[in-house]
Amino acid sequence: MRIRTDWRASVALVGTVLKYLSVPLVIPIVVALIYSDPVFPFVATIVLTIAIGHGLEQLSPEPDLQVREAMLFVAISWLAVAMIGAVPYVIAGWGTESTLAHPVNALFESMSGFTTTGATVLGSISLEDHSHAIMMWRQLTQWLGGMGIIVLMVAILPELAVSGAQLVESEAPGPQLQKLTPRIAETARILWLVYFAFTVVYIAILYGFNLAGMADNMTLYNAIAHGFTTLPTGGFSPEADSVAAFSAIVQWTAIPFMIVAGTNFALFWHVFSGDGHRFVRNSEFRAYVSAIAGLTVLLAGMLYVGTAPALGDLGGVTEGVVENSLRQSAFQIASLLTSTGYATSDFAAWSGTGKVVLLFAMLVGGCAGSTGGGVKVVRWLIVFKVLRRELFTASHPEVVRPIRLGGNVVDEDAIRGVLGFTFMYLFIFALATLVIMLDASRIGYSLEPLEAFSASLATIGNIGPGFGSLGPFGSYLEFPYSSKLLMVFLMWIGRLEIIPVLVLFTGGFWTR
Repeated sequence: MRIRTDWRASVALVGTVLKYLSVPLVIPIVVALIYSDPVFPFVATIVLTIAIGHGLEQLSPEPDLQVREAMLFVAISWLAVAMIGAVPYVIAGWGTESTLAHPVNALFESMSGFTTTGATVLGSISLEDHSHAIMMWRQLTQWLGGMGIIVLMVAILPELAVSGAQLVESEAPGPQLQKLTPRIAETARILWLVYFAFTVVYIAILYGFNLAGMADNMTLYNAIAHGFTTLPTGGFSPEADSVAAFSAIVQWTAIPFMIVAGTNFALFWHVFSGDGHRFVRNSEFRAYVSAIAGLTVLLAGMLYVGTAPALGDLGGVTEGVVENSLRQSAFQIASLLTSTGYATSDFAAWSGTGKVVLLFAMLVGGCAGSTGGGVKVVRWLIVFKVLRRELFTASHPEVVRPIRLGGNVVDEDAIRGVLGFTFMYLFIFALATLVIMLDASRIGYSLEPLEAFSASLATIGNIGPGFGSLGPFGSYLEFPYSSKLLMVFLMWIGRLEIIPVLVLFTGGFWTR
């Protein structure tokens, strides 16, 4: 059997991506110099990255990407970047008792960062043990992964522009790619420009609260750190208490920016271009906002009367206080529905009714074309419309009824793709839950079914926190290394929406 997919072309371009990864590594070096932290972990990683990248580029001096080569390039680029991203953690922790000194823990944290999952092996004590530079690198990995590493590469590398549409299609979240301009490279630049602009505005607002005396602990470092992880819906925080460490005004400000991050960024470009009606006409955005509003009102009512936390003041919620109930509800719903993963209260301590609402929010996901994870709102809309059509045609078999979304007919091939993705997503999620439970029992680790369930959902959905010991102030540290590697795989395929990774394991992909 002869391999006909040109893997050398794909791997060579992975080398180019790795070489460019050395550029953002300069940022933690600057932070290290400011705070007198060691710079060697990042200098060594830059040298290693450039050397590996240059070596891989020699495999194919003039790579040509077709459809299969593009999918292979996207999939292994994300894996390679996560592996390189783990190197500073390992070097910084070498010879110490640092959690991230172990390569598996470092890879878990790095993959969680680049895929904007936000799951962590660092507890509150571990966070305090790491330097400002290491923590800033941790934050920066999420910002780089938010809009997409390959989208960024398409925007700046002319050699990727030819295959740009296929590359962006393989990486971008959601079942469809919306080209804003005839040239895909220009579209990529627009998306990154909008993403960058929102990040800068958010950082400025956060630091403005500090200057105004409204959030004394929101230093410039913290403002940048949270700007790097809010817009990509990542959820990493250098604070052990996440956003609960800051004042109520900071928490209220984070909510609209998380909602923005879960919105299709193409819509903002249309608004900036003078077509503000796009938001109103977009059926996915209307459903997205309705889901957030409905779940927020439901949970706020439960928190106010005390049925969600079960006990007053449990998990950071004060029963009977309107502002507190509304803020805690809006924040947690926006955070989990968009897969950001921040928290202002310990919802792991809430009762079952509150957790059910949060679990539903986790399953919804953000919009296509956003930085949010999960199944995506547009897919659920199509699934529900298909179910409604099946019920209708059961009694009217002679009627041909197309699926419409926003007034446009959805192609049947696209519908099959959505149904196929949703089935694979739920199947892999269920199978991973079973494997995680069996693996925990193998080493005698006590794991409740809900914890295993949430661990699988939180990693494949790139959500981050779960329930029980995996709550917003907990960590994944106690899982066996085999389970952590499984979760690394789940984060990888979840960020790339399953197909570009799983297709690599089929014989037909390699032999044409």
